[in-house]
Amino acid sequence: MNPIAVVTGGAGFIGSHMVDLLIEKGFDVNIIDNFIGASKKNINHFVKNNKVNIWNHDIRSLKNKHEAFNNAKYVFHFAGIGDIVPSISNPIEYLDVNVIGTTRVLECAREAKVKKFVYAASSSCYGLASVPTDELHEIKPMHPYALSKYQGEQAAFHWHNVYGLNVNSICIFNAYGPRVKTNGAYGAVFGVFLKQFLENQPLTLVGDGSQKRDFIYVTDLVKAFLKAAETSKNGKRYNVGAGNPQSIKYLVELIGGDTIHLPKRGGEPECTFANINKIKKELNWEPSVSFESGVLNMLSNITDWKDAPLWDTKKIEEATKIWFKYMKVEDKK
Repeated sequence: MNPIAVVTGGAGFIGSHMVDLLIEKGFDVNIIDNFIGASKKNINHFVKNNKVNIWNHDIRSLKNKHEAFNNAKYVFHFAGIGDIVPSISNPIEYLDVNVIGTTRVLECAREAKVKKFVYAASSSCYGLASVPTDELHEIKPMHPYALSKYQGEQAAFHWHNVYGLNVNSICIFNAYGPRVKTNGAYGAVFGVFLKQFLENQPLTLVGDGSQKRDFIYVTDLVKAFLKAAETSKNGKRYNVGAGNPQSIKYLVELIGGDTIHLPKRGGEPECTFANINKIKKELNWEPSVSFESGVLNMLSNITDWKDAPLWDTKKIEEATKIWFKYMKVEDKK
């Protein structure tokens, strides 16, 4: 009998790659997803796989002793709302899904006595952080999305401390790769740029493009999640990036094409840079996919973005009005 893993948000970007890896490792996988943020391609990727069972649920509706958790060895929790800019307009929804929804999943995992619960945290909890950023860095969320993800993580550690549920957390820096989210609200740079490139439109560069992001390829990332499940260590947070920040300007060079500049946005870090020494030492994990190889792989599958929304300067300006209203250009200390 194959071991069972539960993946919430398993039809989403990172979650779907987590499912791929688990199947490769011999698991049967139970996906819980409401499919709001998932593309049809992600869903079709699993519907005919006999190693996968799918439940169409909002995680806030989960009841204790849900059948998806029966005999599960691991739970990987990715479900939630991930767009940053809209969180400023809808803070209650973000806190409801990402915190209360997380507690529902935690309770199901606790009732099922799973061996390990691995939480998908966000590096945005560190705010305008000094770099490279380690796990002991000050927590300073700059927007409701960051707050909600941090509070969800705190709930997971609370279930570990109070109820004895084995929990680890992977703090994700800037994930990218095939099936990256392209629908919904304006957000992820890859989804925006690749659609613009496909439509022969200029790439919308925020500021001068010198800002750097610690991009981590998704197949490397999900291997870190599996390591966090398999370890005997508990109650740990691990920062996961490539440990090698790349400028947005360099990303534009790799993709190619013309550019158009947009105003710099306050409250966004000039650089994200994960100190990955802890996970390398404790879990023997390190990234293997170079940034150049990862971008080339995405460009080789450029037609995957044909149905993505096209963001031009006018649409971006409208979508980010709320950001400029509350997030000032000068750094907040």
